[in-house]
Amino acid sequence: MQINQTSINTPQSGAAPTGPGRVISSDFDTFLKMLTVQMTNQDPLNPIDSADYAVQLATFSGVEQQAKTNQLLTALSLQMGASGMAQMASWVGKEARAPVAGFFDNSPITVAPNPVSYADRVELVVRNATGIEVQRMSIPVSADPVQWAGVGDDGLPLPSGLYTFEVVNYDAEGEVFLQEQADIYSRVQEVRSEGGQTILMLAGGVGVLATSVSALRDPAYF
Repeated sequence: MQINQTSINTPQSGAAPTGPGRVISSDFDTFLKMLTVQMTNQDPLNPIDSADYAVQLATFSGVEQQAKTNQLLTALSLQMGASGMAQMASWVGKEARAPVAGFFDNSPITVAPNPVSYADRVELVVRNATGIEVQRMSIPVSADPVQWAGVGDDGLPLPSGLYTFEVVNYDAEGEVFLQEQADIYSRVQEVRSEGGQTILMLAGGVGVLATSVSALRDPAYF
């Protein structure tokens, strides 16, 4: 098995440090030099008030402290992100439940419908990646999982690809009063951190926010 190693650039011995710490230190040295020049060239008959020096020092100290605080918060954010990624690494290989498209590859897809309890009748509508309806079937008014085998009304398997599932709720008069996308179970293939958010990459290249996942299960038991 070939393992790709990521090159890590380490500073050479004696190289000048870089980053926010160096900038703050450099700015503070510059400030002290400017303050020294200001004191050296002041009018001896009209010296600068010591209170002005105090204000300048306090102002610079506040800016310096804010810069250090921002640097610390950035480091903490990165550390928390790495910690969250490490904790969610165990999700890879599990099946996550979320309202996303499911990838059909001739294996059944588990749909987790959530119909309204007082619906008179419920249907499950299946659409392909282009949004075309490929199947419509009646399902129980229950939140129990439904196994979609991917077989069309003609008895032939549907093409491999992404499919979405909608739950249609009908009232006693046969009118639709709620239609929404159903959750499905899909295998987690990768966990990513993008823009401060954790994203799960599911089968078929489908991405979903980790916060949108309502359940997780081990496929070995189903």
